[in-house]
Amino acid sequence: MKVVLIKDVKGSGKAGDIIEAKDGFAQNFLIKRGLAKPADAQAISENQGQKAAQAFHRAEELKANKELKEKINGAEVTVKVKTGAGGKFFGSVTNKEVADKLLELGYDVDKKKIILQSGVKTTGRFPVTIKISPEETAKITLIVVSD
Repeated sequence: MKVVLIKDVKGSGKAGDIIEAKDGFAQNFLIKRGLAKPADAQAISENQGQKAAQAFHRAEELKANKELKEKINGAEVTVKVKTGAGGKFFGSVTNKEVADKLLELGYDVDKKKIILQSGVKTTGRFPVTIKISPEETAKITLIVVSD
């Protein structure tokens, strides 16, 4: 029996897949639990429409990520910190501080996507990698100056 999976089913397939399942498994497990529906003409048509919409949205997302990378790549972000003797300061510059400065510059970047060197605890220039998406990464320069 052909069914269209509504949700991911371990060992069978992912949501949106059209699979061939044994009648008993399809009727008594997949359909009964709402994991699949029979693959009639309407279900197949809906599935194709959903896949096309997902592909369109994914393409738009990739385009937006590429534009953000082109805008942000090579940017310089300056963070002012209070320092003690010798240019050292207590604590360190964090991803959140870099994300806040990027937001001030007009770039909305999640702090979890910012990869800093471990422990920026002195003034100077530091390379920072921003993982915009699995396909796109941007490099910026973090400038830490004394306040």
